[in-house]
Amino acid sequence: MKIGIISDTHNYLDPAVLKIFEGVDHILHGGDVGLMSIIYALEAIAPVTAVFGNTDTDLPLKETEVVKLGSRKFLVQHIVDPRALGVALSTRVTREQPDIVVFGHTHKPAQEKIGETLYFNPGYAGKARFRLPRSIAIMELRDGELKIEVKWL
Repeated sequence: MKIGIISDTHNYLDPAVLKIFEGVDHILHGGDVGLMSIIYALEAIAPVTAVFGNTDTDLPLKETEVVKLGSRKFLVQHIVDPRALGVALSTRVTREQPDIVVFGHTHKPAQEKIGETLYFNPGYAGKARFRLPRSIAIMELRDGELKIEVKWL
């Protein structure tokens, strides 16, 4: 199973994303989507699980989504500090016991395993900001193994 992971599109879907995500089985969007048309364009490739971010308004998305893909359970939420989850998110992570938490917000790719949970941020895919490189990711689940590849835009 191949999973496309994206965050922080901020009203812009780079055509390179569509090409990189060709052939994925599912897409996770970690928030700050901008326009629903971005979700619709991604849904033309594969099913999408998306959450709203702190800059999203009037989108029919939830703050947190939990989805099982292949043999892994994912929790998706926009703002996550893996080292300081806060009470509500800590309770949710304890209850759900996800294998992977996908998040965004910082615009920087990050990957950290805490306990049995992998916390993963693909970076940001919107227009260039803050002099940071733009990125998305492909996660591949095969025979119980997890492979993550960050793709630079």
